[in-house]
Amino acid sequence: MNSFIGTYECKADAKGRLMIPAVLKKQMAAALQDGFVLKRAVFQPCLELYPMSEWNTLMAKINKLNRFKKKNNDFIRRFTAGVKVVEVDSAGRLLIPKDLISFSGISKEVVLASAVNILEIWDKDKYEQAIDDASSDFADLAEEVMGQEEEDDGIS
Repeated sequence: MNSFIGTYECKADAKGRLMIPAVLKKQMAAALQDGFVLKRAVFQPCLELYPMSEWNTLMAKINKLNRFKKKNNDFIRRFTAGVKVVEVDSAGRLLIPKDLISFSGISKEVVLASAVNILEIWDKDKYEQAIDDASSDFADLAEEVMGQEEEDDGIS
């Protein structure tokens, strides 16, 4: 699976359907037939859309957890709470179930944001707030996460 690229604004209708922008639908083409998994995000009030192949890879990792440890069982239960299998219909729409709309606070204005191999689905106002909140410490975060010294490959 290639990574998704871009951030896109779209609208949700009264039934919770999103029209996937054409440029994003093209990026999703390889995964359209297999479907997707939609779930609550762990750290943010948004949803995560996994292509089925990415979901299966993640579930293979989670399946290795020892279920005789309460902490692992609790994690699995909470991580998979509200998980739904979803498809993009022939008109290019994605239906977001009502419980996930409630969790994410999605209203009419929606942002689809690439997050490497998955898409985040946000209420537009919440997305903009999250970006604004993180902007002041992003340089420090980038240095901490990406600034780790690796073996010198001779490229500067």
